Amino acid sequence: MAEISRQADAVHRTRTPLSRQRVLSAAVALADEGGVDALSMRKLAQELGVVPMALYKHVAHKNELLDGMIDVLVGEIDPPVADTDWKTAVRLRVLSARRMLLRHPWASGIIEARMKARAAPTPAVLAYLDSMIGIFRAGGFSVGLVHHAMHVMGSRLLGFSQELFDDAPGREPDPDAPPPEEMAARYPHIAELASAVAHDAGSVVGSGCDDQYEFEFALDLTLDGLARLLP
Repeated sequence: MAEISRQADAVHRTRTPLSRQRVLSAAVALADEGGVDALSMRKLAQELGVVPMALYKHVAHKNELLDGMIDVLVGEIDPPVADTDWKTAVRLRVLSARRMLLRHPWASGIIEARMKARAAPTPAVLAYLDSMIGIFRAGGFSVGLVHHAMHVMGSRLLGFSQELFDDAPGREPDPDAPPPEEMAARYPHIAELASAVAHDAGSVVGSGCDDQYEFEFALDLTLDGLARLLP
């Protein structure tokens, strides 16, 4: 009976039209089962009941597959709660992100690695970050304070790399990236933040962020919070 069931499942997978979403969902499930390092295009094709070449109509290569998987995962994070204060909205969003990362223990490493390798984060990550920045701005935060807050949230809580505006050489170009003016219209909060926090050319950190300063900012913020809890 078990063999008949497996054969029926294989037939069903074969007859179900292949789509990008189906490919990505199956890839996430395989990574959950055996870890992302064990994921391969051949194994994914076998799971979907297709030949490996069929996958390349939906994902051009392994890195594009990983980027798509990241967007699937970020899509699991709850949207911002409306009609509430900024602190509650941020807290609920961060806790939802944490639940996603706990469901997929491999996710944080892949998100960080791909964000470092890409010229820009994936569309879903950009939309997530833009909405987070928007929550802070709507709560009355200055652009500069939002910049520091996103460093704290990214590196300590969300597991997403905070180097959004680092133009380091060697990053993979995105051939499908829209022009800057379209990016600014699509992600206005990120555009505002990026234009406001650009470092001087003579900065010791170049075009990136001053990691030492951000580390000390997070440390002082934590210590101040702990101090408020003292009797």
